[in-house]
Amino acid sequence: MIIQTIRMALKAIAGNKMRSALTMTGIVIGVIAVVVLVAIGQGTTSSVTSSIEGMGTNLLTVNIRTYKNPITTDDLDVLKQNGSISGIAPTLTQSVTAEAGAVSYDSGSIVGTTPSYESIRNQTVVSGRFIKDPDLDNRSYVAVVGVDIADELFGTRNVVGETIKVDGYDFTIIGLLEEKGSTTSGSSDSQIIVPYTLAQRLYSETSVRTFYVSAASSADVTNAQAVVESYLNSRFGISADSSDNTESISRYYSVFNQSDMLSTLSDTTGTLTLMLGGIAGISLLVGGIGIMNIMLVSVSERTREIGIRKAIGASRGNVLTQFLVEALVVSLFGGLLGLGLAVGLAGILGRALSMTMVISPEIVILAIAFSMCVGVVFGIYPANKASRLRPIQALRYEG
Repeated sequence: MIIQTIRMALKAIAGNKMRSALTMTGIVIGVIAVVVLVAIGQGTTSSVTSSIEGMGTNLLTVNIRTYKNPITTDDLDVLKQNGSISGIAPTLTQSVTAEAGAVSYDSGSIVGTTPSYESIRNQTVVSGRFIKDPDLDNRSYVAVVGVDIADELFGTRNVVGETIKVDGYDFTIIGLLEEKGSTTSGSSDSQIIVPYTLAQRLYSETSVRTFYVSAASSADVTNAQAVVESYLNSRFGISADSSDNTESISRYYSVFNQSDMLSTLSDTTGTLTLMLGGIAGISLLVGGIGIMNIMLVSVSERTREIGIRKAIGASRGNVLTQFLVEALVVSLFGGLLGLGLAVGLAGILGRALSMTMVISPEIVILAIAFSMCVGVVFGIYPANKASRLRPIQALRYEG
């Protein structure tokens, strides 16, 4: 019975090809809007998440704000002994102009740090090596550079063994970092990484103003943050029960938890994606109104047909099912066509915008299911109207 109903629905749709195509257009546009806009939102979420995760795993960033700073590398050695902390890397950063012969690059930044920085900040050396402990002990004039430094100063990335001049000092390049591009914290491609002890001597800095902490695992991030804050409070003389504890802490230092930021950004981009999907869903509703309109026209045109069917024994349920199936088939075909076009459009936009467009199976299922629901919901009224026609009145209809 249902197969016969589907055949009749397909025959009715094929009998009015142009009208059916125009009706499907609303559903097609709605599905394209939903899939593409949600794909953009999910792609943005994925890009932001990858960017933050690329900064390092289980990362805490500590900045000392007060001018009177008692924190030294000895304090970091004490913190490293805690089991929830796997590594600590102090940094000393200065904007510099790098030179190689007659060529200069004024957008560089020198970063004094320790060997732990490589793993904590997910840095990868593609040629040469990273800074080692002997470099710290000897305050060696060596540097690991980003690809922008290599490209701008030498025009090649085969730079290990070359010499660059920074602030009047010659540095031998011992390694080249993997190209990463810009992140929320800046670009590592323009960095010149040198031993921390050497940077302290060059810039007359004895205390530690910025350092990165890597928790032993993702489950230890909160505990590691508590350990760091407790130690810093003791060094700055901040009592735990002080009434203005929060204000005192912000005056002396700040601890930035990457996990918190990742969670906040994920929630924000998730809400944005949901909003985009909701806005796009409105176009599906407009398409549903088109289905209702065309089905009402179809009922009016086929009134005598309905009367004949009822006269030869068709029940109200049979007529209701026939017109409901027609609305469902129109919306389903429109949804599938819209999905195919959406996938192609997402690929084109992804290449044009240089971003990853994420089309998840969930959103595909949701878009098709929603388009079918629209067909059913907006097809109920015309189908019900058709099923309620009395055979005698229908047969007398001259339309």
